[in-house]
Amino acid sequence: MAASLRFVSRVDGWLMAVLLAAVMASLYAIASIANQGAAQLAWIGLLVGLPGVALPLWLLADTSYVLTDDSLRVRSGPFRWRVPLREIRAVAPSRSLLSGPALSLDRLRIDHGRARSLLISPKDRERFLSELNHRRAKTVPAHS
Repeated sequence: MAASLRFVSRVDGWLMAVLLAAVMASLYAIASIANQGAAQLAWIGLLVGLPGVALPLWLLADTSYVLTDDSLRVRSGPFRWRVPLREIRAVAPSRSLLSGPALSLDRLRIDHGRARSLLISPKDRERFLSELNHRRAKTVPAHS
């Protein structure tokens, strides 16, 4: 039984800048509303603004991919996916702009299940692909 391996997401500088700008804009909005002096406005500002601070930071801090013996587990902030290795049909490079648990446009498209796909961006792409292929080979039954 192989140990689980964790791969962090590659992070493009421009995307980090956009996410940090969203955090700064949210903090500015919260501070502006709080300076209005009304307690009700302050609570509304916090309720609306905190997700704009927390989500981008959570995505930056916790976007990763874990390979186990039988699955690929993907985390991106509060979002989670589990893809059984035996259901992966194809893995290909991608620069798609579609949304996915990837903090870079240097991505891998994981086709799995029935017409489903997931875009990921492991920082150590070559090691990830090597481990994924090695583990997938163990889960695919041999044909007689």
